[in-house]
Amino acid sequence: MVLIHYRDKPMAYARIEAIEPDVKKDWYRVTLLFLTVPAQSVTWILREAYIHGDPFTMGGQPVRLERVEKQKPEAKKVNPEEEGQTREIRQPETKPMKVIPFKKEK
Repeated sequence: MVLIHYRDKPMAYARIEAIEPDVKKDWYRVTLLFLTVPAQSVTWILREAYIHGDPFTMGGQPVRLERVEKQKPEAKKVNPEEEGQTREIRQPETKPMKVIPFKKEK
C-alpha cells in the first residue's frame, strides 16, 4: 500500500499489484490499483529508488510514493476505577439451527 504524493501533496492511496522488470535495465513496470471511486489500475515504469520513495517527475510535476505501514489497533484504555474488577459477559440466547435439505425438483 502506498500514498501517492503529487506536487508535494497527498493525492491518493494505491495498492501495488505487481512489479515486473521492464525491457530497460534497472527499470520496472509497477502496476498500481488506485483506491478511488471507481478504482483504476495503471502501470508506471519506475526505477527501484522511485518505488522506495525517491521523488521523480511525471509531465514535469513532482511525484513521490510513500509506503503506508500496517496500522495496529489501539489497545483499549481501561478506566483506573474499573481496573481489577471483572464483569460477567452474557452470551446472547441462541436457538438451535435447523438444517433444511436442498431437494432437486424432477
